Amino acid sequence: MADPRTGTPEWWLIDLNRKRLRRLRRLELWRRYYRGEHPLPAGPPGATAAYQDFQRKSRSNFCASVVDAVVHRLLMIGVTDSAGVSDDVAWRWWQLNKLDARQRQVYRTSLSQSIAYAMVGPHPRDRKRPLITAEHPSQVITETDPATGERLAGLKVWRDPRGVHRATVFAEGSLSRYASDQRTPANDISAWKLVERKPSPFGVPIVDFPCRPELGEDPEPEFAGVIDVQDRINLGVLNRMTAERYGAFRQKYVVGHRFKRRVDEATGLEIVESPFRPDPGSLWASEGENTKFGEFSQTELTGYLRANEADIRALFVLTSTPAYYLPGDLINISADTVTALDTNHVAKVGEHQAWYGEGWEEVLDLAAMVAGEKRDRTASEVRWRDPRQLNPAVIADMGTKRRSMGYPLTMVAEDMGDSPQRVNRLRAEAAAEALTAPPAVTGGGADG
Repeated sequence: MADPRTGTPEWWLIDLNRKRLRRLRRLELWRRYYRGEHPLPAGPPGATAAYQDFQRKSRSNFCASVVDAVVHRLLMIGVTDSAGVSDDVAWRWWQLNKLDARQRQVYRTSLSQSIAYAMVGPHPRDRKRPLITAEHPSQVITETDPATGERLAGLKVWRDPRGVHRATVFAEGSLSRYASDQRTPANDISAWKLVERKPSPFGVPIVDFPCRPELGEDPEPEFAGVIDVQDRINLGVLNRMTAERYGAFRQKYVVGHRFKRRVDEATGLEIVESPFRPDPGSLWASEGENTKFGEFSQTELTGYLRANEADIRALFVLTSTPAYYLPGDLINISADTVTALDTNHVAKVGEHQAWYGEGWEEVLDLAAMVAGEKRDRTASEVRWRDPRQLNPAVIADMGTKRRSMGYPLTMVAEDMGDSPQRVNRLRAEAAAEALTAPPAVTGGGADG
């Protein structure tokens, strides 16, 4: 590949791939924290392999709980136009791409890896059918114009089933495909060969789903601010487990016993032989006249447990994770208490809904371009399932009161959490019932 000029697809291939490689180490660290593969808590210097296995057992994965608590509240249930009517065409694209289930992959990746992507293009077997795929940040990256917020270029790098490394670059209104040969190292992307270049009528069809991005900052996963707390919890659990281990086999002592001694033939050193082995079935006896046996005091674990609970609570508070995710602390709580505990968590979920909703609207705009739809969808809006944990009786009471105040039935159904598809069905069935209902009988005179 020749020396690329700034802004060409070849230049974007090298520049974006360099940025992608730089963030791989952070992505791997975050992946390990989400999976519970945290760094082992500090143990004594020169710890044996057996003790390292003991260290691994001390890891408690709360980072996954922080992420999953949000993912479980995120569910897009429909798309509506400016009048609130379900966009059945867009919803058909959604269903064809199985996004009812796959949307959670986007949210979980974004919340645990800092960002996720969705790519839109024509389906290989039907050029008018939009194909929407979820993409991982280890393979995909984009560059955004800081002045307009529009995407300037996008890159996807992957390895095909035959082991050939490939890349696709969207830049300068074109789609460029590259591949490595058997002699080119996978990381030497500057030497890859151009396989195909053609116009890209959809611009850069990659939409990013960042985890609550801040101005001027790269996005971070949901648990980024509590990684140190997670490490502290693991260390506390290791200390408690160590105390439990030695508390179960408390250290014993003997006074006044004459131990046998022998000389090691290999080293010439004197070795003291001890006949006393801690075992449930053993009996210790000594022929000494003033021999005394004893054991050291019991280890108190209450302090360890309280410190561990305090650290877990701190982690949950800092991440706005509801306290009722901690089992055993809250018993027979009321629905009002759950709502109060949910306040910060619901606010956080609403913030994610705002970002992810904008992303899905852009994805559906790209899908409309692929399908050749001319309809203006700038006023379209995605609808989310209510993230609040409301009592069904409270929801029903709210609906009844709003209906008595004159709210339309379809609007009441929306407020109660019905999807746009169910609201459309309700609207149609209500119209059918009104059409087939018998006319009202009015009162007549004496002859009537």
